[in-house]
Amino acid sequence: MRKSVDGAATAVMVVLCLIWGAQQVAMKAVAGDMAPIMQVAVRSGVAAALVWLIGKCIMREMWLPRVWCRSGLVVAVLFASEFLFIAQGLRWTSASHMAVFLYTAPLFAAIGLHLRLPEERLSAIQWSGMSLAFAGIAVTFLMPRDGTALQITNSNSLLGDLLGLCAGATWGFTTVAVRTSRLSEAPATQTLFYQLAGAFLFLLPLSLVAGQSSMTFSTGAVASLVFQTLIVSVASYLIWFWMLRRYFAARLGVLAFMSPLFGVLMGYLWLGEQTSFGFLLGASLTIVGLLVVNLSKAVGQTGDDRSCPPLENRKGKIQS
Repeated sequence: MRKSVDGAATAVMVVLCLIWGAQQVAMKAVAGDMAPIMQVAVRSGVAAALVWLIGKCIMREMWLPRVWCRSGLVVAVLFASEFLFIAQGLRWTSASHMAVFLYTAPLFAAIGLHLRLPEERLSAIQWSGMSLAFAGIAVTFLMPRDGTALQITNSNSLLGDLLGLCAGATWGFTTVAVRTSRLSEAPATQTLFYQLAGAFLFLLPLSLVAGQSSMTFSTGAVASLVFQTLIVSVASYLIWFWMLRRYFAARLGVLAFMSPLFGVLMGYLWLGEQTSFGFLLGASLTIVGLLVVNLSKAVGQTGDDRSCPPLENRKGKIQS
């Protein structure tokens, strides 16, 4: 039986959100030594091999047969697309902007699941939260950006933000693909392996074709790759899936919204990024709207979580 989120779970979620919030900052910090798209390709390839070893050799899990050619390929392409948008977007916008737009994923997941699964229908309160979140997105794009510290034009900044929004959308659609396919019954390592392997196989050749394959293995670049590979892509996701088996999924999802806040904070402290009032206002509206959607879902699902054993398909609610 799943448990309520206690002090230990909250402490673990704070650490996980710090890690996830730092992900884009770590990529942006060493972009001069290694293009973000190459960073994603390298880290994904190494992480995929480690996840395979953990799942097949250490945990000895029974992976579902014959799902890679359809469901596995779909989530692989979506995951690769998500990080392609992140990598390209970071060339033009700040890591703090990317952290906020990436976490619009639950909006797109909620809409997709609303259309595909009867049990995921949105209530009136959730629709009001969705409206508030989309209004926040509109504010971030439409309000003036005077006063930002980014040494780029407004048009390039808008393009980077738009790519961040596309990354959030593909992450949300990945959730829908997992929840509505046989992967909802697969071990977490199998789904994670397909995603990481897909990112490696699609993004490595793309980085070569795009001329973004140069690598300088500076101390910072190596440290960033180790962090992204071992801490983000392997440890944090496996811990997250472990948490989903033991605690109420919807309530963990609410705590996960600390990630964009930490992303903005670390972008400011680590990279010296500053944001305009319009972005802060829009980001605040978006996060509040997302909290309305997920808090109402957490209240509504508490009874279901108490009466049912953990379901593997719940793990698709937040990925990356």
